[in-house]
Amino acid sequence: MKLIKTKGQIRKIIRAERQKLKKVGLVPTMGYLHEGHLSLIRKASRENDCVVVSIFVNPTQFGEGEDYDTYPRDLTRDMEQCEKAGADIVFAPEVDEMYAAGSAAFVDMGGGLTDTLCGASRPGHFRGVMTVVTKLFNIVRPDRAYFGQKDAQQVAVIKRMARDLDFDIQIVEAPIVREKDGLAMSSRNTYLLPEERQAALVISRTLFWARQAIMDGEKNAVLIKEKITEKISSEQLACIDYAEVVDANTLKPLKEVRGSVLMAVAVKIGRTRLIDNIKLEV
Repeated sequence: MKLIKTKGQIRKIIRAERQKLKKVGLVPTMGYLHEGHLSLIRKASRENDCVVVSIFVNPTQFGEGEDYDTYPRDLTRDMEQCEKAGADIVFAPEVDEMYAAGSAAFVDMGGGLTDTLCGASRPGHFRGVMTVVTKLFNIVRPDRAYFGQKDAQQVAVIKRMARDLDFDIQIVEAPIVREKDGLAMSSRNTYLLPEERQAALVISRTLFWARQAIMDGEKNAVLIKEKITEKISSEQLACIDYAEVVDANTLKPLKEVRGSVLMAVAVKIGRTRLIDNIKLEV
């Protein structure tokens, strides 16, 4: 497995791989990898000849007062995990390699996908996400790119961006990977104090309850949303950013549970903001 730090190097290697008619898979990450990331790498390894994992904490998707400076980083640990999971290349550029001095071009989106859920409370976040993903797509030129369902809004945005900007790339969405007790895996889980880690279980337990309620026949999306809010709010350490029941493709709020449904929440447990969701077809 190779560690590559510059755009010129990675482009040269990928050109050589393509001359051998190899399929290239890309797994974009911000590092501090957990089993959710590793499941993406393993899937990419099964489906492609060459797997590139990018490790880059992207400053343009963090807002003022967010955790860019404290976001966990450990490239040595990540490299070891990438190799075990089947990656061929780790692309880990510095900020000044990805963003040249005076960079002024960004990728943005209208139409509502980026204005709701996380976009409502993190203005500019998805502009940063789309910009860095576009840069990675242009640098690596993968056949497939792999994203986790835990970031369901991000996946919807990237799929729309790839369609609208004519990227000839298959966007692969993989299921959420959870801890044994149900908590969705996240690099930010490391921020949680022991009592906060226990309190955070209210998120997944509530979503599991909501899924079961729908499977048992509840069709009132407004009622489901109210119950999700009520149950999470019963935990003293939890502060809800949002709790929504929306169409999984358009992210527009639903009144009736039908079609592709996304139940999505963002909750602060102490100072740590966690997101989780469940998708289902009704």
